[in-house]
Amino acid sequence: MKFTISKEAFLDAIQQVQHVVSTRTTLAILSNVLLRVRDGSLELTTTDLDVGVSGSVSADVEDAGATTLPARRLATIVRELPAAEVEVSVDEKNVASIRSGPSFFKVNGLSSEEFPPLPKFDGAREFKIDQAVLRDCLRKTSYAISTDETRYVLNGILFSFKNNALTMVATDGRRLAMVEQEIEFPQSHETDFIVPTKAVNELSRLLGDSGTVAIRVTGSQVGFDLEGSFLVSKLIEGNYPNYRQVIPGEAKERIALERETLLRAVSRVSLLASEKSNSVKLQFSPGQVEIVASSPEIGEAREALAINYKGPAITIAFNPEFLMAPLRNLTADEVHLHLIDEISPGVLRTGSNFLYVLMPMRVNS
Repeated sequence: MKFTISKEAFLDAIQQVQHVVSTRTTLAILSNVLLRVRDGSLELTTTDLDVGVSGSVSADVEDAGATTLPARRLATIVRELPAAEVEVSVDEKNVASIRSGPSFFKVNGLSSEEFPPLPKFDGAREFKIDQAVLRDCLRKTSYAISTDETRYVLNGILFSFKNNALTMVATDGRRLAMVEQEIEFPQSHETDFIVPTKAVNELSRLLGDSGTVAIRVTGSQVGFDLEGSFLVSKLIEGNYPNYRQVIPGEAKERIALERETLLRAVSRVSLLASEKSNSVKLQFSPGQVEIVASSPEIGEAREALAINYKGPAITIAFNPEFLMAPLRNLTADEVHLHLIDEISPGVLRTGSNFLYVLMPMRVNS
């Protein structure tokens, strides 16, 4: 096989797929990227057997064919090439010759026949959604995914397609982020599935500002077709916990807060939160909230913000990192904190389609 391609396009295409490649694989072929050239395009594919990604880029094809080359090494070589154009030719022993200006590299590859094929999605249920919308939904939920591997079903995001809406949920047991998005699909397609963290991270990287994404799902696999690149992943098996029962009932106090102002204040005050208690207190009184962190061994920080609050004095403590995570990932200027009392979970809301449930911490008065 033989093709010529611009260095920039080649590097972009490799970088789009190389994140999936595992550095600790026992199978040599899984360290490689599959290169297939035909009909004026170069298709690149990588997989770790759980997640796979492929993308294509236009190239000047002289001889069609396929091979696999070490993904990270190829990326490093292409990044350092001196000229704007790259010529690649591969012999029948899968040895690639890479030429660019005065540079020449010879790289040993492996046969494309050894490369595990990505699953097919014939007869799968299909859902379509704007890429920008899905990326926004992932951004609003993915920070709450659990990293505790003993609760494997929580190591991903629940996608629930019900009643002409997509509900996405992530939780680690101490907080829960949920976003709902109306989309149209046949009732017969209603389904729930859990997409693992690695696929969520890859998908967030691949999604753009425009275009649609087709989500195809079978019993144990999901595919995301992003008009030019394709991501497949195994699904997490098991039943996601009933997240609706975690959402508290009617709030007694609904407090409007400026998102950016609150984020900065909590960030500053939390500098003096102790590692042991790791909490900040929000002390609400008419017209203001005081944010306080104190620990006998370090000291104390406090900051007051003027707010429109007329209710009774109430103090609630939260883990500062858990409180800041949604504030960092939302774009609305204003958020609403719903409180029942000092020991019930707090709920952060923006608009009608996002909520974040946060368990309070014990307050030592």
